[in-house]
Amino acid sequence: MVYRGPKKKLCRREGRNLFWPQKYEIRKGDSLPGKPRNARSMVRLTEFGKLLRNKQSLKRMYMMSERQFSTLVTKKSQKYAKNHGLSHDQVMFQFLERRCDSVLLRAGVATTIMQARQMMTHGHWLLNGRKHNIPSYLMKAGDVLTLRPKMQNSALYTEVETNVDTPAWIKFDKNKYTVELLALPDTQTMKPPVDLLKVIEFYARA
Repeated sequence: MVYRGPKKKLCRREGRNLFWPQKYEIRKGDSLPGKPRNARSMVRLTEFGKLLRNKQSLKRMYMMSERQFSTLVTKKSQKYAKNHGLSHDQVMFQFLERRCDSVLLRAGVATTIMQARQMMTHGHWLLNGRKHNIPSYLMKAGDVLTLRPKMQNSALYTEVETNVDTPAWIKFDKNKYTVELLALPDTQTMKPPVDLLKVIEFYARA
């Protein structure tokens, strides 16, 4: 099940801002949830513990359940990589970034992955001109998300920032309210937030 509690608590647990906005920044001295203020400096992780925290950070950045995330890592992306002669970590990154909610987030339409998911589930966007409300759907190169006309005057979208550093594989046209996936995500263009190979290693050792 996807976590629905306080998001800052997740950031404190992982010791990093998982969701971008300033309110999720971790300040010096912030403690682990339910622990004394100096508890973080006292923690000495094992090698497996380091792999776990790395995996948990990535899973929580995309707000996926353990079942969803483990299936993506150990089955879907692994099988696709093997069948197409690609590296497992590259395919895993592509699968995470091709999700509709991830594309809206990277385009700068949403400020957090939670907001992007809500936009999709509430049916604000059309996929290739058709109704669509599945945030986890993997877009293909050439797919276009278009904001439904009745939502175009909403303050949620008229106040969207236009100075966001959008990845090269995404094109956001604010005048037409369209977000297009131009190509497959590339780890050479955008550095993944964690070590993807360690995520794969976690499931290999678990």
